Amino acid sequence: MSLFIASLNSGSNGNCYYVGNEQEAVLIDAGISCRETEKRMLRLGLSMQKVKAIFVSHEHSDHINGIPVIAKKYRLPVYITPPTLQRGGLRLDNELVISFGAFETVIIGGLHVTAFPKQHDASNPHSFLITCRDIKVGVFTDIGIVCENLIHHFSQCHAAFLEANYDDEMLDKGGYPYHLKRRIRGGHGHLSNKQALELFTTHKPVFMTHLLLSHLSKNNNDPQLVQELFDSCADGVNIIVASRYAETEVYYIGHTAAASSATQSRVVEFKSQQISLF
Repeated sequence: MSLFIASLNSGSNGNCYYVGNEQEAVLIDAGISCRETEKRMLRLGLSMQKVKAIFVSHEHSDHINGIPVIAKKYRLPVYITPPTLQRGGLRLDNELVISFGAFETVIIGGLHVTAFPKQHDASNPHSFLITCRDIKVGVFTDIGIVCENLIHHFSQCHAAFLEANYDDEMLDKGGYPYHLKRRIRGGHGHLSNKQALELFTTHKPVFMTHLLLSHLSKNNNDPQLVQELFDSCADGVNIIVASRYAETEVYYIGHTAAASSATQSRVVEFKSQQISLF
């Protein structure tokens, strides 16, 4: 069984990532409105009826703003740690709130979702690894440093959403105040292009097929710069820069290039017919 993935939005204005198989899917964070989430999924041929849960990485508003409405409308369980729920101030029906712990696997149909701690200036932040049989996809954003947990999980991924938040030179020369620059690169902020590239070139597994570079800064990064930087070291991996303004395509994550090509063609056909199948 394979996985389908897409970024619905990625950036400080909202983050939402879709990971699913043919039967069910999860959202990692829901930082854009319910209406915008629905519109973007419809354009991609993705169905909200396949979404079975939302997993919350941390309480910052760009990751949780859409959760109360979307969870209530679709009666979706929200997997969230108690500190994150408290600090985020989310008003959710009690029966929809489910706690999770680090390194514990949550089973959602054929999906296995495992969280692990990350370095970020939030109360109890986590990254996620989603597994369907032997296919693994990671969601690794809002990370201050490349720690051993990140290396361990990244090196297992067939595909990953990986933060490339800022370019060092652009941050240095930009107009942010010193305290904000220090916060961004201080070990509990965000991952730079250079840090992300080093992780990718040093620890990507030979079977990785897709890397979606995520959470780019509007002021301290440039999508074209990031694309060119990673393309030069791609070594066969499909490099996609996720946008803060629009959804990406749906990407098939499986074992063979032939299957990938066939399935992506099928996704395009479904989109053109406005049929919601995923």
